[in-house]
Amino acid sequence: MSAKVLLIDDDQDFRVSVRSLLETRGYEVFEAGSGHEGLRQVLEHKPDVILLDVMMETSVEGYGVTHALKYRDEYAEHRHVPIFVVSSIEESPDERFPMSAEVEMIRPDGYFTKPLDIPRFLELLEKAVGGAGRVP
Repeated sequence: MSAKVLLIDDDQDFRVSVRSLLETRGYEVFEAGSGHEGLRQVLEHKPDVILLDVMMETSVEGYGVTHALKYRDEYAEHRHVPIFVVSSIEESPDERFPMSAEVEMIRPDGYFTKPLDIPRFLELLEKAVGGAGRVP
């Protein structure tokens, strides 16, 4: 069974390219163009991993999605799902908000900057899903 990846990003070209990359590696990919749509897709598709942009409709939308997944009751059964932020923002939440005591509430499991370092990205994604996406 292939791993399910939910890609939440408002950049359609980025979604198309990442989807193509992941599908050739055996992943089942679902897409959402906003945080709100992404949260709905989490409940519908029950992904094994979430790839999430930060800046979509707002400059911090991805952090809101991360917070919702970690703390809102309707997503409780999905709290174990790894969240990897893929953003053009070079600073991770810890670097961007160094004085915030609440940074733990929005910290993803991994942070990648665009353009993606494809080999590193695929390696960490595979570790996160236990190799379930690989084509035999």
